[in-house]
Order: sequence, then structure tokens, then C-alpha cells
Amino acid sequence: MKLLTENYLAESKKEGKHWMIEGVFMQAAVKNRNGRVYPESTMANEAKKYIKEYVEQNRACGELGHPSSPSINLDRVSHLVTGLTQDKNNWIGRAKVLNTPMGNVVEGLLEAGVKIGVSSRGLGTLKNVNGIQEVQSDFKLAAIDIVADPSAPDAYVDGIMEDVSWVYCEDGQCFIRQDLVEDHKKKIKCSKISLDDKIRMFEEFLKNIKA
Repeated sequence: MKLLTENYLAESKKEGKHWMIEGVFMQAAVKNRNGRVYPESTMANEAKKYIKEYVEQNRACGELGHPSSPSINLDRVSHLVTGLTQDKNNWIGRAKVLNTPMGNVVEGLLEAGVKIGVSSRGLGTLKNVNGIQEVQSDFKLAAIDIVADPSAPDAYVDGIMEDVSWVYCEDGQCFIRQDLVEDHKKKIKCSKISLDDKIRMFEEFLKNIKA
């Protein structure tokens, strides 16, 4: 079986807190720049397995750049695929850029407005069908990586920023970051903290509310 890689160009824009990548992650039934075609049934069967065994189990890690093997190198992981949905011959994906050394490189590129690519990496055999290399049904998807150049036509994804969650005060006149609320709840509930300290912490918390 050969190591097969297919690339998809990414566009980026900033809209909040966490960098996410969304768009077409894989394409079937179309000849790409590598001269290969993935039959829809082959892609669909393997995508279904990948979603169940990796995406839904929070194991769908990808790397920055393509390694020369199908194995995942944890020291090069840059993102986690969190969703993959079929739309005709396209698979629309969503991935979160992680706070890792390679993820920080990706974040820096997106912050600078650099267009990056998303690329599938897998193993499979090829068959020449009318001069086109057709990927056979033994195809196994190993990862979806971040690379530089696209190989599939009309396959673009966006880099976006996840927004911070906020909660409104009861009077509706102010709002507070939800992560700060949860953090203060944990601290105030701590049995080792005296009542006076809890009151002081709560008063300091109120001072930090954004009107």
C-alpha cells in the first residue's frame, strides 16, 4: 500500500478566541492535482470509520506538515479534528488549533494572514483506470494534516476564531466571561477558605465585571 496525501488550501480570518479551521477536508469523484481519484463509496466508508474511531473519541490529531509515514508524531501535532460531515462528494471538516509548539506556529501563520492547506494522509493501493489512478477500497485514512499547497480543485477552508463565552447579570446591565465565573465558583466553594476570604474574593470579583 502506498502513502497517499491530498492537499486543500485554507483561508483565514479572525473572529474571537480559539483558532478553528473549517471547510472541505476531503473530496471524492474528482481528479486532483496528484492525478488520483477517490470513488465516493471508498471515501464514504473510510470517513465513517474515521469519524467513529477517531473524531468521536477525540483522537483525530493532525500534524503540521506531512511526515513520511502514516504514524502520528505527538511532538508535531498541531490540531484536533472535531467534526467531519459529508456533503455530496465533499467532506466538510472542523478542526481546533491546539496550544502545542506546532499549533502555535499555525496560529502565528493565521494571525499573519497566511493561507494554509489541509491535507489528508492515508494508505491505499492504486489502479489505473483509463489513465487515472483510482484509489481502491482498501484505503485507510491516517490523519488530516496542515500543509502549504492544495491538490484538490475547489477545496478551500477558513481559519476562524472561536468566541469567548459570556453570561449576563440578572439585571441585564452587565456581562461577565463565563470562564471567570466558573473559576470563582470553584474557589469560593473551597472548604479550606474562610468566610471572610470568600466575601473578599466575591467583592474583588464584582469589581472585575465589565459593564
